Amino acid sequence: MSTKPITFTLLTALTMVAAGCGVAEQGRSPVVVRIDTLEAANGGTTTGTFGGYLHSDVQNVVNVNNVQTPTRFNDVGRVTMSLVLRDPGSPGVANTPSELNAVTITHYRVVYRRTDGRNVQGVDVPFAFDSGMTITVAPTGQGQQTFDIVRVSAKFEAPLQALVSNGQALDTIADVTFFGKDMHNNDVAVTGSIGITFANFGG
Repeated sequence: MSTKPITFTLLTALTMVAAGCGVAEQGRSPVVVRIDTLEAANGGTTTGTFGGYLHSDVQNVVNVNNVQTPTRFNDVGRVTMSLVLRDPGSPGVANTPSELNAVTITHYRVVYRRTDGRNVQGVDVPFAFDSGMTITVAPTGQGQQTFDIVRVSAKFEAPLQALVSNGQALDTIADVTFFGKDMHNNDVAVTGSIGITFANFGG
């Protein structure tokens, strides 16, 4: 395996989250950002239950003044991160992280893909997008933040728009890359992945 820093990429199944091995270039930072969990919740539900696989409803029907009204919602992701020292020290002489090892995540990017290789954005999969995020991950403990993993605008565009009426489903994987800097202004990045099935589950 390469000597570049190791990060953990979330490989998801329908009812569980399993950790996998991935590589992200983290420059000269003395710490590596690790994704401990990457989860998502359907924005059209009232429970807001997060899980390791997302069933994204492309259309929801809500009661507005006793009228059943079709509408659409964004879906929400939730990431939990921690930091690992690149040089943990030697047995009996462990290095201790300091506040200067903290990392601030400033933005993220979501890219959708299919396992069959058909990945034309706006045709086979939704368009990739970037958005802002601000969370500081302390040298010890964890940092957690929610974010949009499916924008509501994507449900008005191809290929999701067609799923409202054609009765089909679209299985994808969302690769989410988080970007930031440590207190020494070194760039860091880490990627996690989660499975998403898009469909009009309400019929």
